Order: sequence, then C-alpha cells, then structure tokens
Amino acid sequence: MSSAKAEDYIKAVYQLGDGDEPVAPSTIAEALGVTTPTVTATMKRLADQGLVEREEYKGSHLTEEGELLAIETIRHHRLLELFLTEQLNYDWTEVHDEADRLEHHISERLETELAAALDEPTADPHGSPIPTADLATPEDDHAPLHEYDEGDAVIVAEVADRDAAVLEYLADAGITPGTRIEIAEIAPFGMVTVAVGENGDEIISLPEDTAATVRVQEASPDQPDNGDVLVG
Repeated sequence: MSSAKAEDYIKAVYQLGDGDEPVAPSTIAEALGVTTPTVTATMKRLADQGLVEREEYKGSHLTEEGELLAIETIRHHRLLELFLTEQLNYDWTEVHDEADRLEHHISERLETELAAALDEPTADPHGSPIPTADLATPEDDHAPLHEYDEGDAVIVAEVADRDAAVLEYLADAGITPGTRIEIAEIAPFGMVTVAVGENGDEIISLPEDTAATVRVQEASPDQPDNGDVLVG
C-alpha cells in the first residue's frame, strides 16, 4: 500500500471520528468513494502497521502513531491550501483537490519553509485551524450555523472546503471567514435566513445542508465584520 493511500485513510478516520471515536467501514467508504470491502482490507493492513486499532462491530480508531500521522497530513494540506491562494492566486474553491494531491509529497524542510513564508499561519483559506509544527491542535469552539438561534449574532469562523459549488455560492453571498452575520430566521423545514455584514443589509437564505458547512462563533457586541478571506 502506498504511503499516500495510507495517509488518505488515516486522515479520513481522524476527521470522521473526531480523533478518537471508532469509525465504521461503510462511513469511511462513503467519504473516500470506495467499497466497504476495500476499506475493511485496508484497515487490516493499517492495523498491522500499528496505525489503527479495530473494534469488532464498531469500526477502527487511530493509535497514537496514526493520530500524529493524520495531524501532520492535515497540517501539510492546510499550509498548501493557504500557499496556493496567497502566493499562486488560486481561488479558494480550487485548492482542496490540489492540496489533496500534494500533501503526501512535501518534505519536512518544505513544510517548514512554507510555514515561514506564510508567517506561521494559524488557519487556512477556509478558516480551518492549521496544526502547529509540533502537531498540537487548537481547541475547537466553533459550532454549525444552524445550531444557533434566531437573533444570534455570530462570526463565520470556518467553511467546509470539499464542495467547490457551495464555496462559490457562499463567497458570492459574502459568507466567508471573519464575516459577521445575524440569524434572522430558522424555518421549520431547515432553511436558515441570515443578515450579512456589519449593517445587515444583505439577506441570504441557506438550505440546512449548506448552513451545516458554515461553522461560527458567538460575536461580541462590538466585534466588527472582518470578512477578508482570499477567494481568488
């Protein structure tokens, strides 16, 4: 098994299981676009390498070694995404797949040089936190937009980066990391309507599945809008 394939699986287990929860083979298969038997066979090989532990009827979770490998791969991915947007003028809708291809092939020296060139960044273009060089991960105090209540004022902290069409839609709506929004209405069927920007003069309605890709934190009363993400 190639190291790139192993890292893809390890990263998927880490992200799907929030680091320590066992993840079912069917869940991993759906995320990676492969079959469940393929996942089962791969998990056996990763267990033999000491990267995962398998729990009967539950799935797999990472060992300490596997978790460190996942975090390092995520650090590479997010540094690359930021480098591509800031230095090579990629749009934020384009960088995920490119970083997926490159993340397995950068040396420790290149990782260090990328971080230095980017002034030791703490977040990627989508607002996702970048693990530190010693693989520490910041505490996540963000929650999905649709979990807040009508009238709440929040700051966009992070946007899921996998769906380019959703990213383009959110950017066009002005919903990017740093943007202040107020939740105007949550419909019974899941539609979330928000007022965007410091003056709240742009009203946007988001389907529940789109709102779920936007992670936010509570805004302080005097916290300004700072939606200056590089989106191309």
